[in-house]
Amino acid sequence: MDASSTPDAGPGPQAAPAAPALPARRASRAGRLAAPALYLAAAAAAFTYVGAVDPNEPGHYPVCPLLRLTGILCPGCGGLRSAHAFAHGDLGAAFGSNALAVVGYFVFAGFMALWLVRAYRGGPVPRIVLRPALWWAVGAVVLVFAVVRNLSFGSALAP
Repeated sequence: MDASSTPDAGPGPQAAPAAPALPARRASRAGRLAAPALYLAAAAAAFTYVGAVDPNEPGHYPVCPLLRLTGILCPGCGGLRSAHAFAHGDLGAAFGSNALAVVGYFVFAGFMALWLVRAYRGGPVPRIVLRPALWWAVGAVVLVFAVVRNLSFGSALAP
């Protein structure tokens, strides 16, 4: 006779009782500000380094592989020179080196400002949620930028 057929074996395994739900714990202001502060510190460290080590002097940074192999400027070419000029407050030279990168710096700054304000106030972390059509539009802008800067009439966009 097996254990399941005995009258005192019971109905089988019992589910463990559910643990009581804990109330949602709100993070402290310092805890909420930690993540955006770390991102800002990393960006500041990167800009400080690029600002101190001039990319216009050869030998400090690697050359763009696409430019070296094909002679074609990629959308990122001139980005380090742009960051160097931006770190020194020369917005004109920054735009001249890579206008798309400067737009990216301002988008990043806006996003970080929004994140810091929301973290300070206890709001939700901002998310970048774009419809697929907008992602395609961003990709098209980057592609057009890359193509135009390699053509003779777009030489103003070349670094």
